[in-house]
Amino acid sequence: MNVVDSSGWLEYFNGGKRSEFFAAAIEDTDNLLVPVICVYEVFKRLLSTEGLAVAETRIADLMKGQVVELSQSLALSAAALSVEHKLPMADSMILAAAYQYGAILWTQDEHFKAIEGVRYIAGN
Repeated sequence: MNVVDSSGWLEYFNGGKRSEFFAAAIEDTDNLLVPVICVYEVFKRLLSTEGLAVAETRIADLMKGQVVELSQSLALSAAALSVEHKLPMADSMILAAAYQYGAILWTQDEHFKAIEGVRYIAGN
């Protein structure tokens, strides 16, 4: 199973130089988990930069995976991971979702690079 963080989705949609790194995980929709916080972050960014039509079209791509809703157990796990790794709330929720399902987290966010279960590619 795979989880792609919000920055990975945006890189993929923008056709950035690291988009191919994320393509394998994103396009394998049978093994794709999408934390609901990624839906929020990606939609918000696309809405503000590309407009409603593009945002809605791109969110449909996220919905091809299995959406992981926020639950009490996920929130508690995320809080513990946030403290352990000094992660912001959204990032800890994404990592907690990956851990809950034994998935690999694909990211270009540097603060994830030394965390177990993460496939990291250096950004910028």
